[in-house]
Amino acid sequence: MEPANRVTVSAGGVVLNQEGKVLVTSQGGNSWSLPKGHVDPGEDPLQAAIRETKEESGITEVHFIKHLGAYGRYKIGKNAMEDKSEWKVLLFFLFTTQQMELKPPDARHPEARWVHPDEVEGLLTHPKDKAFYKNIRPQINEFS
Repeated sequence: MEPANRVTVSAGGVVLNQEGKVLVTSQGGNSWSLPKGHVDPGEDPLQAAIRETKEESGITEVHFIKHLGAYGRYKIGKNAMEDKSEWKVLLFFLFTTQQMELKPPDARHPEARWVHPDEVEGLLTHPKDKAFYKNIRPQINEFS
């Protein structure tokens, strides 16, 4: 593994709606992931996960269930390839929401979808995102 020029911490959410579907968002219109993003200075990861979910989907009200875990990977660059200039440490939290309408206010995330839990792994772009989702899937099943 090549050393990255930069190491960042991101936080995100696995958000379940009333139908048990999972929120998945488009990153730049060329890849799909769970909503997540960098933790800002002075912000705790849980706050960042809630903020990023709002920015990438328009969901403004979530109910925190639990911390799901963390993993590391390179960021996704152009053409959905790994950008080895940045190593990301990703922290994820489980949320539920009553909101159904998805209207991403951030143009860098042009689309958000509610996806059946069985279809999420196949839609995610990054192999490490897929592996993480597969690993936490039993925890999601408890709430979906």
